Amino acid sequence: MSELAEKLAKLKATAVSQLNDCGVTSIDHDKLDGYVNSLKSMVNNKDATLVSGQDASELETVRRNFVEKKLGVEDKDKAMAAIQSVASKMSSIRMKSRPAFYYLVQEELS
Repeated sequence: MSELAEKLAKLKATAVSQLNDCGVTSIDHDKLDGYVNSLKSMVNNKDATLVSGQDASELETVRRNFVEKKLGVEDKDKAMAAIQSVASKMSSIRMKSRPAFYYLVQEELS
């Protein structure tokens, strides 16, 4: 397994663990793989693979770059409510995995 593949596998394993910690028992692995693979070019930047649930500018970036651009949700209040809900749900997890965070936001909005 290449170094990149190992890092992506570790990132996915962390995301699965965090989703389980948040009560998600039936994970759509294809969807999660998509979020993990979207971080291929950033997997060496630890900060890029994590989400700070307390940083307002970070949460705004999630709203703008993920919820609005990727999911097509333009309602800022609805988007931020989903993001805040996920941040609260993951509050006991110190290092929030970006793929797990995105997965939960998408679930919250569907």
